[in-house]
Amino acid sequence: MKLRKQVTVCGGAIFCVAVFSLYLMLDRVQHDPARRQSSGNFPRSQISVLQNRIEQLEQLLEENHQIISHIKDSVMELTDTGAVSPSGHLPFRSANGSWVLPFDGRPTFLAVKPQDCQFAVGNRGQADVQMLDVYSLLKFDNPDGGVWKQGFDITYEPDEWDNEPLQVFVVPHSHNDPGWVKTFDKYFTDQTQHILNNMVVKLAEDPRRKFIWSEISFFSKWWETADIHKQEAVRKLILGGQLEIVTGGWVMTDEANVHYFAMIDQLIEGHQWLERNLGITPRSGWAVDPFGHSATMPYLLKRANLTSMLIQRVHYSIKKHFASTRSLEFMWRQAWDTGANTDIFCHMMPFYSYDVPHTCGPDPKICCQFDFKRLPGGRINCPWKVPPKTVVEANIAERAHLLLDQYRKKSKLYRSKVLLVPLGDDFRYDKALEWDQQYINYQKLFDYMNTHPEMHVQAQFGTLTDYFNAVYKAHSIPQGSRPPEYPVLSGDFFAYADREDHYWTGYFTSRPFYKSLDRVIESHLRGAEILYSLAVANARHAGMEGRYPVSDYALLVDARRSVGLFQHHDAITGTAKENVVIDYGTRLLRSLIGLKRVIINAAHFLVMKNKEFYRFYQTEPFLETVSENVDRPSVPALEKPGLKTMYVVLFNPVEQERLCAVTVLVNTVRVRILTEDGQTVPVQLSAQWSSASQMSAEVFEVKKRVFNKLSQHVGSTLHTALYHYAQTFYISSQSLTLGFSGTTGLLESIKRKDDPREVKVQMQFMVYGTRPSKDKSGAYLFLPDGKAKPYNQKEPPVVRVVEGPLFSEVVAHYQHFQQTIRIHNVPGVDGLSVEITTMVDIRDQTNKELAMRLVTDIQSGDVFYTDLNGFQMQPRRHYLKLPLQANFYPMPSQAYIQDSHHRLTLHTAQSLGVSSLESGQLEVIMDRRLMQDDNRGLGQGLKDNKKTANRFRLLLERRSTGNKMTDSGTTSFPSILSHMTDAVLNHEVLALPVLPKRRGIPPLQTFAPLKSLLPCDFHLLNMRSIQSQQDPHSPSPYTALILHRLGLDCGLEVQNLGFNCTTTQGQVSDETSPLKKRYSISIGPTWLNKNKIKEQRVFCFFFVQSVFLLHIKSQKNIIQSLFFFFFFFKPKPMNIPTL
Repeated sequence: MKLRKQVTVCGGAIFCVAVFSLYLMLDRVQHDPARRQSSGNFPRSQISVLQNRIEQLEQLLEENHQIISHIKDSVMELTDTGAVSPSGHLPFRSANGSWVLPFDGRPTFLAVKPQDCQFAVGNRGQADVQMLDVYSLLKFDNPDGGVWKQGFDITYEPDEWDNEPLQVFVVPHSHNDPGWVKTFDKYFTDQTQHILNNMVVKLAEDPRRKFIWSEISFFSKWWETADIHKQEAVRKLILGGQLEIVTGGWVMTDEANVHYFAMIDQLIEGHQWLERNLGITPRSGWAVDPFGHSATMPYLLKRANLTSMLIQRVHYSIKKHFASTRSLEFMWRQAWDTGANTDIFCHMMPFYSYDVPHTCGPDPKICCQFDFKRLPGGRINCPWKVPPKTVVEANIAERAHLLLDQYRKKSKLYRSKVLLVPLGDDFRYDKALEWDQQYINYQKLFDYMNTHPEMHVQAQFGTLTDYFNAVYKAHSIPQGSRPPEYPVLSGDFFAYADREDHYWTGYFTSRPFYKSLDRVIESHLRGAEILYSLAVANARHAGMEGRYPVSDYALLVDARRSVGLFQHHDAITGTAKENVVIDYGTRLLRSLIGLKRVIINAAHFLVMKNKEFYRFYQTEPFLETVSENVDRPSVPALEKPGLKTMYVVLFNPVEQERLCAVTVLVNTVRVRILTEDGQTVPVQLSAQWSSASQMSAEVFEVKKRVFNKLSQHVGSTLHTALYHYAQTFYISSQSLTLGFSGTTGLLESIKRKDDPREVKVQMQFMVYGTRPSKDKSGAYLFLPDGKAKPYNQKEPPVVRVVEGPLFSEVVAHYQHFQQTIRIHNVPGVDGLSVEITTMVDIRDQTNKELAMRLVTDIQSGDVFYTDLNGFQMQPRRHYLKLPLQANFYPMPSQAYIQDSHHRLTLHTAQSLGVSSLESGQLEVIMDRRLMQDDNRGLGQGLKDNKKTANRFRLLLERRSTGNKMTDSGTTSFPSILSHMTDAVLNHEVLALPVLPKRRGIPPLQTFAPLKSLLPCDFHLLNMRSIQSQQDPHSPSPYTALILHRLGLDCGLEVQNLGFNCTTTQGQVSDETSPLKKRYSISIGPTWLNKNKIKEQRVFCFFFVQSVFLLHIKSQKNIIQSLFFFFFFFKPKPMNIPTL
């Protein structure tokens, strides 16, 4: 009451002053001596002066009316809220012209325990083979190896197997691409369903027959149409060991462009389907077609309880080297592993392909003769002009000895006398005839070999696990253990080349629009999963499960499977036909619409203050989102005709507190934004540009912090200029100063406010062509016509500069791209990096690839670093002995260069190809338009380019004084700031406007169920509701929690992160539980020890009976606010829970 009186008195005083000022002005007019001299005779000139003064008075009166109106509005708002906005709460200019933001100044601290930094500098488990060393060792020449063109001549002594016969496991398989030349559905209709139908019949005819299957996306679709007799037959085949499901993922995922969120999610989806329908867990991994192999995949398979794995597409020179040293089988260990906890047994296939001519032995001319689908009269034949022969009594001896010779030669490349021989190819066994041709002829050969002891061989059909078990048995070791004397390897297998200098590095960038769309949808999927899990748990706890749309779970399942399907190695790679790409895109967009519905419905329920007022109407949503725009994922238009106030719910998908700018569009310049408790939020009102130099007169952009209420008020101003001259110019924030070329409008330098040195960071755009003759670049291959040439255009660019209190930006408009470089004037993570958005449009180009190059004065030498699947960093080296295209690598989330003083990291929101071709450089391929096929089976070029926004964050960090680089030759880690920058780039705040309601808007509240902050070296990857065993489209009471502990480089200076950052050495104890209610939690074996996560790079992902780590289930058969780190409006602190 006292506050209200003070405000009223203050307003009244201002009113009196205004009225008194008007009185004085009127009095001055009445007593003007010039007027009195005329005594009634007013010359025409004086009348004109009087009229002008009257008009001035009217203008003054109008201004005073506005002042009084604003005072009245303020008094009314203060009366309503009972709170006074702090003085100076809006942005203001300092004496030197820079913008100052009146943030609350809440102190933050960084408390990273020294033990949590030791992981980055600790001793590593020694690996016998480091892939970086292998690259340094090899010449990468390509001499003719004879019948094995890319290898060497293999010889053996006839008596080598006298004491220990050769065991041969022939593994029939059919590689089914879930989309490539045909769509997923078309492949299923034309081929896959017939393969599986024939499998059920033909395997049952002889118990000695075996078969393996990989892609659960296809298998589940077939299962839905199979009758109960086929389903029971499949279960019997699996139980009898005739059929094995290998890997068990939704697809055979790409390993270059995919993010580990999606890798895990598609693996969970497949494993959950297998557990629910078949009651099995895969034991062996099978990856014959991904174009190169990431070190992340063996880690995930190991954590999914697989014991062994197989890979195929590896550079032919590396295969030859491994074959010559008999190192094609090895224990694959993570480079950062301090022991042997991550080891998994890996088999590398030695020859060119996984088809029959390249799997029985080194001579494809002979092996092709044992592909009985190529018998004369069929649709395919042997390119070597020697056809297969049906095995009969007259030729069986000759055929058996010829085949055994190949088996023996292949076995000489391995260390055991157990041999794996795959028997299959793409979409094989779709005809019953082929089943008979292959199985009957091979069984005759096996019977002959096995009944002739002098051949010293035991041959049979087998599954992949049959083979691995035989290897373990031969060495008398448990499954998954390291056989004696077998090498340990660390590193990855990029880049892949299948022949000559044909490096498969083009697909790292091909079709970037879809790569970007995929990541947007992954972020929405993650957010929808967590919000849905929490909303359903709250609804169950409140006894309102019947009123909440639990049926939204079907939308989650559809999105999981669409995202999973897109991780296929011909989908996210951009290497499918145009109509197939459209099919993938349609599925993704349909899923995005469904995910937005899940998010809206969950957020609606969670922010209701009184759940009794909750009503769900399918046709009348409470919240809304906006149509998806990849370059601006969350931009709702808030101002509705006739509305004075609107409410907006903000969803922060990052596990830490977050201070950042959020954008909304309005159609008025008179906007003010208030928080939930009535505090005024700093805003920046900006123009929307309809062209490079033309502003929109109807739509404006409001940049602001957290808010929930809008009312009419004039926003803060900003300065806009168009540059057309040559001198360098600068924009600044409280953390950074950026220098730009006045000629190009592109970045020239970065200076941190705490660093006296200005670092050269020059932005350039380059163009690659393709070779003029013979082989050319295509969807897979990057075959440039030499070094890149600078991008040139005839007209100078239009350069637009915007400066304001929340952000400043420079926009450079070129013919084929538009680059926006923005810095945010806010404390914390958002203000410490440079936001870069490059809109690329090369649809009028022919055989061109556009590259963005950063040229710096950082002395990085020939070393640079790229991430593997957003999960770990991999050191790279630029080799002059390799062609230019061989030095490009996938960049799913970041790449950096560094020296003893600085590290420059380019974070990306979409996977692209990256390299460092000179010291101090980073170069990213932005888009590719290619007019021809590259002869890898696709039959098309890349001519369906779209206007694509590539989004980045550029982070310049300085090494701590006296802190030298701690990176070893094989490991490197991002800083805590870099980890957070990656998170905010890939998970933008979602703005959800509350739709107007006829009955009014019920009371809302912030939903933040956690008590304290999550340790900042933890990332909560997902919280995934598990499917019901009875109904796959309904949730069970179980939720899968996926937690990732991050490895940190603590040698880089950390500025104010904007939140309290603490670490706990991985401890998860009762004292640090974030939950407001307690629940029972089961702990799975091998993962945790004394409530501490054992590894820095580990995530706990658990699901029923398969890759089991944690079960979370409440004591009342509900889950209530398990592990929520997403905040609406003002986040509340939380702790890590008891595990």
